[in-house]
Amino acid sequence: MTEKNVVENFITHVIDEDLANNKHDHVVTRFPPEPNGYLHIGHAKSICLNFGVAADYKGTCHLRFDDTNPEKESREYAESIQRDIKWLGFDWQENKFHASDYFEQLYDYAEQLINKGLAYVDDQTPEEIRENRGDFNRLGVDSPYRNRSVAENLELFKAMRAGDFADGTKVLRAKIDMQSGNINMRDPVIYRIKRMHHINTGDTWCIYPMYDFTHCLSDAIEGITHSLCTLEFEDHRPLYDWVIDNVDIGCHPQQIEFSRLNVSYTITSKRRLNQLVEAGVVDGWNDPRMSTLSGLRRRGYPPAAIREFIRQVGVSKKESVISMTVLEDTLRNYLNKTAPRVMGVLRPLKVVIENYPEEQVEMLSGANHPQDETFGCREIPFSRVIYVEQADYKENANRKFFRLTEGREVRLRHAYYITCQKAIKNQAGEVIELRCTYDPESRGGTADGRKVKGTIHWISAAHAEPVEVRLYDRLFNHPKPASLESFMDAVNPDSLEILPNALLEPGICKLDDDIVYQFERNAYFKRDKTHETDKPIYNQVVTMRDSWAKMEQESE
Repeated sequence: MTEKNVVENFITHVIDEDLANNKHDHVVTRFPPEPNGYLHIGHAKSICLNFGVAADYKGTCHLRFDDTNPEKESREYAESIQRDIKWLGFDWQENKFHASDYFEQLYDYAEQLINKGLAYVDDQTPEEIRENRGDFNRLGVDSPYRNRSVAENLELFKAMRAGDFADGTKVLRAKIDMQSGNINMRDPVIYRIKRMHHINTGDTWCIYPMYDFTHCLSDAIEGITHSLCTLEFEDHRPLYDWVIDNVDIGCHPQQIEFSRLNVSYTITSKRRLNQLVEAGVVDGWNDPRMSTLSGLRRRGYPPAAIREFIRQVGVSKKESVISMTVLEDTLRNYLNKTAPRVMGVLRPLKVVIENYPEEQVEMLSGANHPQDETFGCREIPFSRVIYVEQADYKENANRKFFRLTEGREVRLRHAYYITCQKAIKNQAGEVIELRCTYDPESRGGTADGRKVKGTIHWISAAHAEPVEVRLYDRLFNHPKPASLESFMDAVNPDSLEILPNALLEPGICKLDDDIVYQFERNAYFKRDKTHETDKPIYNQVVTMRDSWAKMEQESE
């Protein structure tokens, strides 16, 4: 049985009932992003849900751009959104639409409301409208222009479209109930004057419809059966239904709300993400520390791991914050199965094996994956001079340190046992080289059966490939940065460490750039070829172990 994209939940129960009752014979969903920024991890949940539900029910999912605010929208953002959706593994086929495709129809629907006495042109300033709408403790006050005649409203609305009035001087409002307990129903603005060039319609329009008016009608025009929205739109549902009920349209989609995806130590606000970019805290929307899908892609997150994370999180109506540990553990579990193993030394320390022949080079065999033989093996050159990690040597180490120190024997991964004889220091007292000896009979074990507790990785100096490694930590030090008065105060100053002198075993840089590798004993890495200059760059995807779990528990 094929595993479903979306785990059973309250939304699938509604769809099951609708299909059983013949309310619908085909499921149509939509993902409606506004092209005013890059998609982030929170959007991944909506993408996986809308496209996943459609796929599970052999239905259709539309990509529809909510392009009703030309001031903040661009083709760059629209193109990035399409790249991210396809990278995540979904395709809208021929079903790509724009709210702007329906501008003429939406205008006609607005005239319908005017003709029915359900919309009027208001001359109040934005500040006056805001004040007169009231709040949760104060009922709204009718606009002095609320009772204009149908004829006058039609004439004024047509004049708005013709460009006869300045920006902000008039709006079209739905005529609903200024006494409503739901502020969204207090005569919401449905059209405003805004002379802005539109990325699709150019300068054709100088009035643009508001989201709450556009979204529901776009759904209805496209025949959407189930309009899946995050919980902040729950209070907007009465308006969604009111607009559709009061125009002449043959389809009434059902809006269903679910909780949005919040992940600890991240920001999922496009406005705040843009602040990080504008302030130079990160080097763009696709910085590997960002929670954007393009940032996660550049860092090396496989899309299948993100989809699995979304499956595990599930769908509910209860707002919560998912621990970053859950995302990273899902990533580790996926990469543990799929990532080939190689050896990379991040902070090199020179080792000379004094009793190894100076000109000799051996080709040793290393398994590409210790638990999966289908990954095969590779040849690794071994020579007299190698590099190991600086952290794999400690002077005067105690018995619990199972790596290199004077007189102690360790095993080189895929190679021999070596014993550290002495350390060479520079004038500053820093260890710059180790002198060791090896046991020629220890490859694959020893005749006397002795065991060593430490195994370390290494790189042959003559064959090492210089690379730059970038280690990433969480961008924020606070689990809920958005809850702070200034989220910028929570930026982690140590979120990026660049290691310019790392070394990688030979041949790896020539292989497929799209592979995530496990640098044994270090972390998972992926090459960042599009941002390289003089040498290969490898981004740390995720660490081997979670060092934040305890901190998160203490902060809860």
